[in-house]
Amino acid sequence: MSTPQATAFGDGPLSRAAALIHTLVTVEVLLLGAAAPGLAGLLVVGTDPANLPLAAVCLLPLGPALSAALYALHHRDRDLTDLHPARTYWRGWRLNALPALKLWTPLLAWLTVIAFTLTHFSATGLPGWWAVLLVVIGVGSLLWGAHALVLTSLFAFRARDTARLAGYFLIRRGGATLGAASLLVLTGAMTVLLTEALPALLAAPLLLSLLHSSRPVIAETQEDFTV
Repeated sequence: MSTPQATAFGDGPLSRAAALIHTLVTVEVLLLGAAAPGLAGLLVVGTDPANLPLAAVCLLPLGPALSAALYALHHRDRDLTDLHPARTYWRGWRLNALPALKLWTPLLAWLTVIAFTLTHFSATGLPGWWAVLLVVIGVGSLLWGAHALVLTSLFAFRARDTARLAGYFLIRRGGATLGAASLLVLTGAMTVLLTEALPALLAAPLLLSLLHSSRPVIAETQEDFTV
């Protein structure tokens, strides 16, 4: 007759839940701390459309901060007795800050051009359907950026290879793209209906959801594009 094995401390569901909450809270605090200079700058810049280029500059630190958070959440420990989320976060920041900026900076510049054009659309003299086209291009760019952020956070590709892979997965992995789109809609709804601070305060859970929806992208990249 077999006897049930006792669950070691740190292996039970409550311990795993506590480990996840501890990791999410730590990563959230570190993410906000790393992006704090730029977020503080946004408060000074304000919401005037003429200040969009300055707002883009303020958002530059957010790219490496998000990348480090994705790295830390992907490599998180499940064992409550062996948690080092802060150490993992800063390792991810050191590894990914420059690669993330190489993709984050042109993406921000491109989105700034689109946003500036839309906020001054009446002065452009363009037909109305151009505004719809710009919105579609902007959304597509954000979804491409979501794939690029995941790839550059977890893999050591050259920037141009990461950009190509992100474009490839945008079409190839429609489920992952749809998952990123749903998170984009959720973030936008929270910003418009509640407060723009809410997505920042929930950044870690949102990024964990992005990782979950990106599992097919991560698996295919590991299988087909890494040695």
